[in-house]
Amino acid sequence: MDSVIKVSNLKKYYKVHQKDPGLLGSLRSLFRREYFEVKAVDNISFEIDQGELIGFIGPNGAGKTTTLKVLSGLLYPSSGSVRVLGYEPFKRQSEFQRQFSLVMGQKNQLWWDLPAFESFILNKEIYGVPDDIFKKTVTELSQMLDIEDVLKVQVRKLSLGQRMKAELVAALLHRPKVLFLDEPTIGLDVLAQKKMRDFIKEYNQKYKSTIILTSHYMGDVKELCKRVIIIDRGMILYDGSLSAIVEKFAPFKVINVDFEVAPDLDRLKKIGKLVKYEDLHAEIEVHREKAAKLAGSLLSDFPVADLTIEEPAMEDIIRDVFNKSNLLTEV
Repeated sequence: MDSVIKVSNLKKYYKVHQKDPGLLGSLRSLFRREYFEVKAVDNISFEIDQGELIGFIGPNGAGKTTTLKVLSGLLYPSSGSVRVLGYEPFKRQSEFQRQFSLVMGQKNQLWWDLPAFESFILNKEIYGVPDDIFKKTVTELSQMLDIEDVLKVQVRKLSLGQRMKAELVAALLHRPKVLFLDEPTIGLDVLAQKKMRDFIKEYNQKYKSTIILTSHYMGDVKELCKRVIIIDRGMILYDGSLSAIVEKFAPFKVINVDFEVAPDLDRLKKIGKLVKYEDLHAEIEVHREKAAKLAGSLLSDFPVADLTIEEPAMEDIIRDVFNKSNLLTEV
């Protein structure tokens, strides 16, 4: 089966003008402009098959949004090959534009002073959605997102969670085969985030749509994505299963132990790396293959009240990946 999205050696560079502050700097820039090159996306390649739900993660300025804009045809690549559904996005062919949607958590497509339903009607006409399919889709999606009661309320009077749900409905009216979600849960409370995740998962499973999701919330990625692409400074650091990240970047486990009385800290440090000790509670990093044996040593040699062996937090692993990337770049 051919991949829905094919990206090969994609680069997107910018020339950015820099100016010294003050009047003198402004005058100098009139005669001699200085530029520096920003490598927003720097020679990345990946493929995505139909129905995959991919987590595209990285820190601010990593190149996530730039990549999505190139894939959706909003930006022209500096070099490389990009094909989505067999089309070159930057050509902006009508047949292609009817088959994808881009939802950005910080951008609005709904008319602020009109009810969301009015914007739905506008999108219906733009995409040429038949009346019967339009009614069925709006009913189905609004029920899935639980916003049936607010579709005729002015958008500016909706809560952030309600507005983001309405944004999703507007983006999905034409049943796109490919969906780019850029921070769809940004600013939402915990309950609203969960409802949004549940909807994205259900929509992906029901329609077999191909989805690329960017998010700073690891909860989104852990609940929705089996595969992740980690990008930093425009370059891909990792492309593979989410579960394999632990084995690749975290060759240790964390032993959490509560003591009945204060232990000998010097002896405790011989077990492994003592990450934390406070109020008779310790967190110790140990090599994952030795975790069970070292836990047994703790139980036999120390006054242990309770003990658990856990995987390191995914947020900590990803943060460590980025930190190691920065160190390599600086060296």
